[in-house]
Amino acid sequence: MSVTRKAVAAAERIVVKVGSSALTTAGAGLDTGRLDALVDAIADRIGRGSQLVLVSSGAIGSGLAPLALKKRPRDLATQQAAASVGQLALAHAYAESFGRYSLTVGQVLLTSDDVVRRSHYRNAQRTLSRLLALGAVPVVNENDTVATEEIRFGDNDRLAALVAHLIGADALLLLSDVDGLYDGDPRDGATRKITEVTGDADVDGISVGMSSSGLGTGGMVSKLAAARTAAAAGIPVLLAAADQAAHALTTADVGTAFVAADTRLSARRFWLGYAAGPTGRLQIDDGAVAAVVRRRRSLLAAGITGVDGDFQAGDVVELVDAAQRVVARGVVNFDAGELPELIGRSSHELPPEQRREVVHADDLVPLRRASA
Repeated sequence: MSVTRKAVAAAERIVVKVGSSALTTAGAGLDTGRLDALVDAIADRIGRGSQLVLVSSGAIGSGLAPLALKKRPRDLATQQAAASVGQLALAHAYAESFGRYSLTVGQVLLTSDDVVRRSHYRNAQRTLSRLLALGAVPVVNENDTVATEEIRFGDNDRLAALVAHLIGADALLLLSDVDGLYDGDPRDGATRKITEVTGDADVDGISVGMSSSGLGTGGMVSKLAAARTAAAAGIPVLLAAADQAAHALTTADVGTAFVAADTRLSARRFWLGYAAGPTGRLQIDDGAVAAVVRRRRSLLAAGITGVDGDFQAGDVVELVDAAQRVVARGVVNFDAGELPELIGRSSHELPPEQRREVVHADDLVPLRRASA
């Protein structure tokens, strides 16, 4: 067994994410049989000494049948209405199911704002940590009843990756209706399942489609992004089918394992790299890419080739290469309006008051490996 799978099997604190398609069906809504089977596997792992946070989709899907809706609504207001009905049904189902094992459930509803803002980030962290300390099972979901297009996570896979780092999890388990990551459409018999991902090279160029169930918002695209986010932050990840939950939470010998980076990011650097909402972009040349990504140097004005967005000093911006790939994120030290006249100029060419880093190395998080 690989080191990563051993780490998942031995993890003391785990985040498990389950998707809508694994819990609900378009016609009948919430499938309590599937939910009970998931809870059985989770309760067994808790009984063996692990702490576990469950990030569960399914609120909107659970509200369709009670509201006589035949499919997931497209408009935000009806989605919120379905979520308000379905969230209650989902929480009740989890409380009853975990109650079979005398386990108490605590519901935690989050919006993107709760993670993007540093003060809210710490509040969420304290709440989840306290629930675990009290022996409860936190069940986390995006607060679909109030989230708008501007502040929603978009899918619970990303939310699960953020929560995993938030609570200092030892592993992240992503469960769906697919039994792993494939190099194409898994319904095509010619595709191959990838059993382990060690880095970007293993998944670059892979074509993954969106969910076809009509109930979820993610699909393999969001799961791959979430797995890479958590692994890059130092958290081992296992991607598996929901009906394999028992195996995933015992031997971890199923699905696709994502090898974690050697060093776990601090809370602040993780927030910078993956949680904070960027307000602009700085395009940088190849020399600057090598400096900030490989050598972990500060970004200077000389390496910038373009500026996009309306941001102020202190905001988080993305650094992109010539191909518009995001290579890093960081806190910018200039307003957007100040930079056009500085870009491409060496420090000695600038006035003394402007001879400072555009993004300091201490406030910069590389997101992509640079070639040697």
